Amino acid sequence: MIEERQTPEQSEQAQRPTARTTDGQKESLLMRIINSHFIRSIYRTPWPVDRRSRIMTVLNSLVLHLHPTRIPRHAVKVSYTWCMGGLSFYLMLLLTITGILLMFYYRPSPEHAYWDVKYLMNDVPFGRILRNMHRWAAHAMLITVWLHMLRVFLTGSYKPPREFNWVIGVNLLVLTMLLSFTGYLLPWDQLAMWAVTVGTNMARATPFLGHEGPFGPQLGMTPYNDVRFALLGGSIVGENALIRFYVWHCLGFPFIHACLMAIHFWRVRKDGGISGPL
Repeated sequence: MIEERQTPEQSEQAQRPTARTTDGQKESLLMRIINSHFIRSIYRTPWPVDRRSRIMTVLNSLVLHLHPTRIPRHAVKVSYTWCMGGLSFYLMLLLTITGILLMFYYRPSPEHAYWDVKYLMNDVPFGRILRNMHRWAAHAMLITVWLHMLRVFLTGSYKPPREFNWVIGVNLLVLTMLLSFTGYLLPWDQLAMWAVTVGTNMARATPFLGHEGPFGPQLGMTPYNDVRFALLGGSIVGENALIRFYVWHCLGFPFIHACLMAIHFWRVRKDGGISGPL
């Protein structure tokens, strides 16, 4: 007996889901949309109905391929992951959206910065909510990132083959703190001025790069060419410091942060998904 072979199109059509009932009714509206040419042009693989088709759907998707095709059931329990990684990512998205909206009402100059914040808080509709969402989300992200690092350490998730991703995570933690620090100056009030003054003064004691640090004077570091001068654009917290902190906070650090997050998520997937408990 000769067996007829199916073409790839016929095989794909056979794997598509149908919503036909026993009475032979037509497909539902949802199934018609799923099986439409427009949807099929976006998703190359048929509707996943078994393990192999689910894996192929993940591998051929721009978004889904960042996730592992399989993960242990115990690795997604809240009691194990604490959801700190996902919460950190969610807060980063929230900070990005609220930060872009805040940029419409803020001018990074000593003459306007403070009054723009006052105008946002008192006159812009929902401006106080918008600024406080950004502020408290920044505080919450610091907490969730630290807790995420603690969970990874306690469960031994930094061990091989995940040691490279641990280093990426440490860099993300440092960038998160730098984002918080650079954003602290932007309100341009007394608290911001003196907090950044104290913070940047510590940079003077940086080894090799600070004029008060070890080996700094031997390398020719002075108050006018050391790392503190580079951070502030001068010897005091002034207009140059404000514009530099604004650029780093809105462009430099977010771009580096986004690149490292993409690598971090990719390595989670390539390293076998969320690590198992010890």
